[in-house]
Amino acid sequence: MQQLRPLADPPPVAPRRLTRAAPRRGWALLTLLLLLLLGAAACRKAAPATETAAAATYYTCSMHPQIHQDSPGSCPICHMDLIAVKAAPIPAATATQYTCPMHPQVLSATPGSCPICHMDLVPKSAAPAGAGAGELTLTAQQVQLANIRTQTIGPAPASPTAPAAPSVLTGTVVADARRTTTVSSRVAGRVEKLFVRQTGQVLRQGTPLFSVYSEQLQMLQQQYVLALAQSRAAGGTYQQFAEATAQKLRLLGVTAAQLRRLAARGTAPPLVTYYSPGTGTVQTLRVVQGQYVAEGSPLLTLTDLGTVWVEAQLYPADATRLPVGRPVAVQVAGEAQPRRGKVIFLSPELSGTSQITLARIELANPDGRLQPGSQANVLLAPAAPTAPGAPAGLVVPPAAVLHEGAASYVWAQTGERQFRRVRVRTGAATAAAVPILAGLEPGARVVTTGAYLLQSEWTLRQGSAETMNGVPL
Repeated sequence: MQQLRPLADPPPVAPRRLTRAAPRRGWALLTLLLLLLLGAAACRKAAPATETAAAATYYTCSMHPQIHQDSPGSCPICHMDLIAVKAAPIPAATATQYTCPMHPQVLSATPGSCPICHMDLVPKSAAPAGAGAGELTLTAQQVQLANIRTQTIGPAPASPTAPAAPSVLTGTVVADARRTTTVSSRVAGRVEKLFVRQTGQVLRQGTPLFSVYSEQLQMLQQQYVLALAQSRAAGGTYQQFAEATAQKLRLLGVTAAQLRRLAARGTAPPLVTYYSPGTGTVQTLRVVQGQYVAEGSPLLTLTDLGTVWVEAQLYPADATRLPVGRPVAVQVAGEAQPRRGKVIFLSPELSGTSQITLARIELANPDGRLQPGSQANVLLAPAAPTAPGAPAGLVVPPAAVLHEGAASYVWAQTGERQFRRVRVRTGAATAAAVPILAGLEPGARVVTTGAYLLQSEWTLRQGSAETMNGVPL
């Protein structure tokens, strides 16, 4: 039997030596873990740059987009059904937005169509950082294409030898109603001969106008001839009858010369000719040769253009500067020098809803060059001329001022290609300048050319943050 040998003891294991590298490796792992935890917390707190705001749905009228409601219904103005509008969410960091040219309150982050009028949306540049309400920044190409021109404004010159430019009232040359005559038919009959065939023809007093055949005139002429014959034979009652018949013919437009020829001839002619009652120009002609006319029908109108009127429109505040009887200067279109006239009438009432009144100026027209319908401007002296040594106000060209209802605005340049819409208070304007009473300071640069284009661009860019037609959106 084999004898088992005892197992030998395992060799002793040498103890592991601790080095300085182990603590360093532990601190590095701990520091890395701490940095990872802090970075994750910071990412959770930071908002993404492209975070979008939820757009609320509202209901509006397709004809009156200023109507906004939170629930369906009908428009309080035209009673049309309201439609739902939900603006697409717009990224906060997006440089380009899309809007509707007809409804700038509609904004979208992507191209599409307007939910109101279904027009294609157009790009709208985002407002630059720091731009406030009424401010506009253009590119160099936009400034060049719009032909933007500016001018530094300052006090108006106050010189006693150079008076301020006169105010201008727009007017029209019209015919003098006191010199207008209407020729109408005295009897019913047929116009056999018409001697006037066109308007604008100048007629002298006594010029034949037309010849008419009328049964009424024929009967009266025969009665007059018979009464004259009987009066020569018997006299008495027939003489009175002849005078009564002659008076009827006079009332129907027969002249004394025609009555004398009728008495000398002894027979009634078939036609009776009517003559011009005065000198003038044919303004209207309402009859043609061969036409049958009724008694009282207007046939033509004669106007003596030796004197004409200029009817000018003015505001009631300017009526005190144009009293009746005051001589004024009138500049007629096509003439180099103004003419002198006199105010003969001021209307005591306003014309309709325009809140303007009417002034009538009389002008002499001996050469007949002033024709009704021509444009004319009435030149008024300045309301308050600047006294020597008195401080003068700021003035801008008329093209620089934009009017919106009762408010007036100008565009002022605030930087390179940067403009701001400024509300101003203006004084009495003239043909050359508009005084600025408040809103601007001396030395400001004002846009004198291209203000309307700036206004259009600003209207397109303002979007739903502004108002439309003065009504908050």
